Amino acid sequence: MPESEHPVPTGRRRRRLLSSAAAVIATATVAAGGTYVAQWGPFEPDKPVIAPAAVAQAEAFLADWAGGRAESAGARTTSPDQARTALRNFTAGLDIAKPALTAGAASAAKDGTVTVAFSAKMPVTGLGAWSYDSRIPVRRQEDGAWKVAWDLSLVHPHLSSTEKFRLQRQDSATSPVTDRHGAPLSAGVSPSLEPVLDQIAHRAGAGPRGVIERIDRATGEVTGTEARFGAEGGASAGQTIPSTIDSTWQTAADQALAAKGGGKDAALVALRIDNGEILAVANSPAAGFNRALSGTYAPGSTWKIVTTSALLLGGAVQPGDIVDCPKYLTVGKQFHNVETSEFPGATFTKNFTESCNTGFISLRGKVGDGELGEVAGKYFGIGQKWNVGLPTFDGSVPAPGDQTEKAASMIGQGRVLGNPLTMASVAATAVSGSFHQPTITPDAEDRTTTTALPTEVVTQLRRLMRATVTDGTARGLAGLPGNVGAKTGTAEVSESAPNNGWVVATRGNVAVAAVVEGGMTGGSSAVPVVRHLLEAVPHASS
Repeated sequence: MPESEHPVPTGRRRRRLLSSAAAVIATATVAAGGTYVAQWGPFEPDKPVIAPAAVAQAEAFLADWAGGRAESAGARTTSPDQARTALRNFTAGLDIAKPALTAGAASAAKDGTVTVAFSAKMPVTGLGAWSYDSRIPVRRQEDGAWKVAWDLSLVHPHLSSTEKFRLQRQDSATSPVTDRHGAPLSAGVSPSLEPVLDQIAHRAGAGPRGVIERIDRATGEVTGTEARFGAEGGASAGQTIPSTIDSTWQTAADQALAAKGGGKDAALVALRIDNGEILAVANSPAAGFNRALSGTYAPGSTWKIVTTSALLLGGAVQPGDIVDCPKYLTVGKQFHNVETSEFPGATFTKNFTESCNTGFISLRGKVGDGELGEVAGKYFGIGQKWNVGLPTFDGSVPAPGDQTEKAASMIGQGRVLGNPLTMASVAATAVSGSFHQPTITPDAEDRTTTTALPTEVVTQLRRLMRATVTDGTARGLAGLPGNVGAKTGTAEVSESAPNNGWVVATRGNVAVAAVVEGGMTGGSSAVPVVRHLLEAVPHASS
């Protein structure tokens, strides 16, 4: 009987079919040179190995290039002389001071080439940083060593044998920034203005401008633009840039920090109460970080102006109410008053003027957990985005996570943050009733939304701040001409660091805030600074 006539069990028949199919696929695989393994099979092909030595060579090349060691960087390539010349011409021709080169991911090709990606940040002197990405190919040489496969395109993807780069510096404006009266401002007279003037000029587009162009090596024709520096359509040379700064207040502010700051890091802001225009910004040291506008500090007891507003708005307390002021009060942790003072049977007014922490904390149950932040934002603009005309930190009042944090926030500690700008604005709002977004350039648009404080609350805040000068912790400001009101603050930094000293003050149409880092108390450190300032400026200049 022919084989096909004999019945075959189903299982054995399936195995034969599978075996036959496998044989066919195996044959096809051999005929196709391994296509099955590379494309169809269940196993991934062997991936090219990334040699650590190749990556190390690429990273060393970048380090030499960034460090200005063109000779050493060139020696790591397959064309040392060409590499040295190109690297030197690139940095010198484009006036690049010190490249910042960061190696990224590495990959390997089938031919063994290892490619290392990198990001470049090229600081062009006087203009800014030019950033781009490129790649470094590294290949094994006949002697087994790894070398950077030199090509102009690894310096920049658009650099080639037919195209190169050219730096064109454009006429930069030498526009002076003027004060509110049109007089030129000088960092030589007021050192604190140096970073401020640079920022104002940059915002107005008055800084240096330039462009890196790609040009044809043969014809010199511009074929593209790689980078632009400086603002387009900014101030032209000779055009003045106005600011709200008042030269008299600014000079006095710098002198006050120099005379009474005790050589400590400190900052001060003075602004107009009726419209928020900044009259003076002073920092010590003058150069570097602008702590007056961008600092993030616990405002300490100066924040009690906001806390008092919340209590008065809710009818939780009146100035004549008895609010006991013990030495200590425990809410998760022990809180105390400055120098552990105490005032048994004190009125709320006494708590305010003597800055009693324990008395204020004892009233925490009379405000909602998030109420301080709501009042700060709604009436004082704190936490909203201000458009001052310069980079600023506009305050922060997060909702407390527990009762200990809530207790701390009542006295301007915990996670409550501000700086002289925000606290000068708080003082201005308290005595005027309306928030005016601070500005340092006349064209700064106010995008905030706030509500005016009730007249009766404003009246009470004014009386409390005046009493702090006549009978409280701001006695150091007593005797000055004008109806000066104030609130001092002592802000804890850490268990090991000395406290920061604070004061906010108002006189006429000007509000001032000052902080002295490590000043211990506001009365002993910040008050003398503000007194010096107010003594130096005639009351009429307010």
